[in-house]
Amino acid sequence: MILKLQRIQNLRLDHDLTIKAMSEILGLHRDVYSRYEKGLRDFPLDILIKVADYFNCSVDYLLERTNKMAMNK
Repeated sequence: MILKLQRIQNLRLDHDLTIKAMSEILGLHRDVYSRYEKGLRDFPLDILIKVADYFNCSVDYLLERTNKMAMNK
């Protein structure tokens, strides 16, 4: 099942990052990242973890399993 993870796009936009900038942060080709964000391909777990680490949130937040953005320390 392919998910369009709206929270990732919202976080990217909230941080004034372009798709190109986000793809570079993650070490991906721009077109590949764009397909993930548009929901045309599933985000691999390792990329979800990198996104969560970059935005200092949990993967559960990105997957909308929780509304609490901050990670427990």
